[in-house]
Amino acid sequence: MVQTIKNRSQVPLDSRDLEICQRVFDKIRSEYQVEKDSDEAERTASIIIELYRQGVRDPDHLMSMVEAARGLFETSERLPTAPGI
Repeated sequence: MVQTIKNRSQVPLDSRDLEICQRVFDKIRSEYQVEKDSDEAERTASIIIELYRQGVRDPDHLMSMVEAARGLFETSERLPTAPGI
């Protein structure tokens, strides 16, 4: 019997997955005053879902990647610096 191998992007998201994505979406909307029904919100949600399906599961990492993809922050504002720099 031949089994079909599904890559992660073909597997439906479950309620836990959606809850993580929703939290990241809500945090970005709040921090950057993005209107819920705006084009920006729609693009942001699409990026969140796509990154999540590609394996980015940590909410903080997901948020950082979405911010970078949308150009929402300066790199130096979010990244910690090494001691003495």
